Amino acid sequence: MGTVTLTLEEYNRLVEMANSIPQNTVAMELLDSTSKPKKKGKKTTAYQRAYKRSFKRVAPKYKKRNGEWKKGGFKAAVRQAHKEAKK
Repeated sequence: MGTVTLTLEEYNRLVEMANSIPQNTVAMELLDSTSKPKKKGKKTTAYQRAYKRSFKRVAPKYKKRNGEWKKGGFKAAVRQAHKEAKK
């Protein structure tokens, strides 16, 4: 294999040309062409909104003063919130 010698000016010109090319242009084009369309989020139902409201209202009754759940408190709060949301 032969040797190639560059002058400092030729080397600088090559470096400038390499830096002027946007990085990963080919890869970005491939990603754009193969990307899937975004999925729409699911809409919350009226029951889910009612459950959320009732859970927030019921939860403090089943918690300790320091904010931790009492023993079996989370399960009881969920049951109570479901009962209230059904009404």
